Amino acid sequence: MFTIDEFPDRTIAISGKKYLYFGGTSYLGLQTDAEFQSLFINNIKKYGTAYSASRKSNIRISIFDEIDAHLAEIIGSEACVTMSSGYLAGQLVCNYFSKPNYQLYYAPNTHSALFRNQQEIFESWTELENAIKQHSNETPVLFLDSIDFHGDNYPQYNFLKKLPLKDIILVVDDSHGIGITGENGGGSFKFLQSLAPKELLVSCSLGKGFGIQSGAIFGSNNMINGLKNTQFFGGASPATPAALATIKDAHAIIATKRIQLNENMDLFLKNFSGKSLFVYAEGHPTFNFQNEILANYLEVNGIIVTNFRYPTENDSLMSRIVISASHINEDILKLCTILNSYTSNLQ
Repeated sequence: MFTIDEFPDRTIAISGKKYLYFGGTSYLGLQTDAEFQSLFINNIKKYGTAYSASRKSNIRISIFDEIDAHLAEIIGSEACVTMSSGYLAGQLVCNYFSKPNYQLYYAPNTHSALFRNQQEIFESWTELENAIKQHSNETPVLFLDSIDFHGDNYPQYNFLKKLPLKDIILVVDDSHGIGITGENGGGSFKFLQSLAPKELLVSCSLGKGFGIQSGAIFGSNNMINGLKNTQFFGGASPATPAALATIKDAHAIIATKRIQLNENMDLFLKNFSGKSLFVYAEGHPTFNFQNEILANYLEVNGIIVTNFRYPTENDSLMSRIVISASHINEDILKLCTILNSYTSNLQ
């Protein structure tokens, strides 16, 4: 574990030593982008630093509905509702379906944002498939992560195609996809919708792809209105309006950053020869591994990557190399040189 004093950009300083940083979830590098920050600061002056009243209040700021509509258009859903975090967005959906007429199922590697207490998470898709096909009169609700870092879901979702989706409500956490994958950063909503589930809800954090502290849920008008009419939604403080406004104001910046990210991924894949070391999904900038020796080798050679147990100390080690839009060509080529050296030593 390392403790630093500022937001980690493409480089970080630890005990006076400079390292290249290929970790975290700032995929587009928006958090440290000067233009993005300037827009955010201007919106703080307009909307204040925080807004803690319910969205059901008799005084309502128009930006909430504006950004809900803006995000729905990007993602391709009928409707959207924003929350103060991706975790709270997932909890709202979980709470909504925690009723006697629904049976909840959790796919392997589902993020804790989508469940309460100690829900049963199936260890294999085969077990899950058998359980769903044997369900009783309750409507099955299937929760899963789009980017599960094990290569099982995005981009093809092959396991889903084996299920009777016309009878299943599908709830997908696309926190690591929204803003990054899909057409114009729309994530997986349109593809998942093409699989024709009984109902589709996609929840996410907006901090990873859009660089602001907020969450969102996408779905049909009927489902989103149902979520808005709950005590859970009415009693929760909304996302900071200044942050939400910045998503729309920074639309061009975000698009440019996404192009840069794709170019950086292409450069990495072109110059690194040992791709079998990692589990990764086409079009996503994370390269996952479980190899403490490799993580240490990178650190010794001046590179820090994501490498810790998540979400608790009792869980498996999560190690990944993350390419971001902040990286310059020299960073990526240095990473490739070090990785190629590591793989050549294995031969």
